[in-house]
Amino acid sequence: MSQTQAPQLWTPEGWARAAIDALPAGAWIVPGIANLHSHAFQRAMAGLAERQTHPQDSFWTWRETMYRFAARMDPDSTYAVATQLYAEMLEAGYASVCEFHYLHHAPDGRPYADPAAMSRALIAAARDTGIRMTLLPVLYMTGGFDGRALSARQQRFGHDVEGFLRLLQTLRAEENPSLRIGCAFHSLRAVPEAAMREVLAALPADAPVHLHISEQIGEVQDCLALRGARPVEWLQQNFEVDPRWTLVHATHLTETETRQLAASGATVAICPTTEANLGDGLFPLRAYLDAGGAWGIGSDSHISVSPVEELRWLEYGQRLITRHRNIAVNEGSTSVGETLLRGVHASAYQSTGQVGEGDFVVLDTDAAIFAGVREDDAIDRWIFSGNRNAVREVRVAGKRVVAEGRHADRDAIAVRYRQVLQALLAD
Repeated sequence: MSQTQAPQLWTPEGWARAAIDALPAGAWIVPGIANLHSHAFQRAMAGLAERQTHPQDSFWTWRETMYRFAARMDPDSTYAVATQLYAEMLEAGYASVCEFHYLHHAPDGRPYADPAAMSRALIAAARDTGIRMTLLPVLYMTGGFDGRALSARQQRFGHDVEGFLRLLQTLRAEENPSLRIGCAFHSLRAVPEAAMREVLAALPADAPVHLHISEQIGEVQDCLALRGARPVEWLQQNFEVDPRWTLVHATHLTETETRQLAASGATVAICPTTEANLGDGLFPLRAYLDAGGAWGIGSDSHISVSPVEELRWLEYGQRLITRHRNIAVNEGSTSVGETLLRGVHASAYQSTGQVGEGDFVVLDTDAAIFAGVREDDAIDRWIFSGNRNAVREVRVAGKRVVAEGRHADRDAIAVRYRQVLQALLAD
């Protein structure tokens, strides 16, 4: 396209002229991406769990490292890490984040003087960086499907139902156009059925509900042994799973579960880089797309903070397992990139509970990957052309938060983050 043309905005129906103020002629614009699954504190431990601790290292051994790191976090360090993370997200093209938050209390399990202190640290980080947030306080009650008590390292995650509902009520009073309060159940193994029912009955009808499910084979086996059904199968048999639900990972599904989950209207939050890092497995994407299922992406443990990498590896995982190319396409488009972008765009509202009006990303058309770019290849070039960040500008609710590829407060945020991380890692 000629650089003298009006700015162009990608929509699910195709490219259109963009009625957005203060953009240069010839700008190429895409909707801001929703990050559907985040544990902000884990950004600070990225790269610190890559040494073998057991010949059969897995998610379960990684979790021990994560617990030790989580024990060091407090409201101040949480704020510093989250502001660094959210600035990185914005620079990469994420405009909103669903924060799956379970570090509620002090490391010994006692509530802070303000029981919402850790939640408020995350809210402040989102406000100060300018990212939209759907905060998902997590209910975490038991250490397994057998109902065992939380371990000493899990005590800071725990609530009873009454205390959890009080926390939600407190936080809902702070909602604003860029902050939505939803609810998360950590997992089926961590929340008894009766508690799930009690919380759901107390929630506003439109509150987003998120849940880790079927991430690991061990979780599936335990659920089968103690509940007589696989996790997604059991959930759909016992609860009305509908579009307000987001199921995180859902990696291990049967064909029947895949079809039924797609038919429910729930969203699956797929986190390809974290699922690869933890050795979780590959989501059955082709079958789920064929069934018309809703899905989005999340950066989860933040070993990568890039929607491009999440989308790229969502497709690449399918290519590796099928030994074919161009898997994520449908009858409406032969472009993998556009099919993927339509998918994350379509699920954003129901998973975040936010419309995202005024959230968009201006691509860096001066980048070499866009030389000679055309409408029919622009999105594929963005997603499948190298590792240089090709985001020039990001606006959230119409406000510019990234300009020339840099968050407005990048330097000050990074200084604070380095100081906090050095303290966290000091032994």
